[in-house]
Amino acid sequence: MPEARLPDPDERPGADIVVYDDHCGLCGALTRLLNRLDATGRLAYSAASDERITLWCPQVSPDELGQHMIVVGRRGDCWKGAAGVRRLSRRLPALWWAVPLLHVPGSMPVWRWLYRQVARRRYLLGGHICEEDRCPTG
Repeated sequence: MPEARLPDPDERPGADIVVYDDHCGLCGALTRLLNRLDATGRLAYSAASDERITLWCPQVSPDELGQHMIVVGRRGDCWKGAAGVRRLSRRLPALWWAVPLLHVPGSMPVWRWLYRQVARRRYLLGGHICEEDRCPTG
């Protein structure tokens, strides 16, 4: 069965935008999973290479785009990395079970550390996807 196309932000103007590393196999797989869990259409998706990101979230630097998943809220708020995962847990009803765990008071430093560990190893865990003649890591 062919993979479902991810909804673009232009198709869902009221949705939060999940910005992901489109060169990362793990990031792509997790983004497709989020899309399957999003039965109510609360999310739209954009690759980190999309130039519109500077319009949606100008405070995010190009370096941050390469290091974190970013969630852009309807009012232009931006959540990076572990904070983005927390945001998604509150936006998707299918992730209700994660809310108490992710929102334990004082736990954010632990979630940031765990997120950094996975993010640093994401190409090892999920592979690296390159288009012909265009590969950021060579």
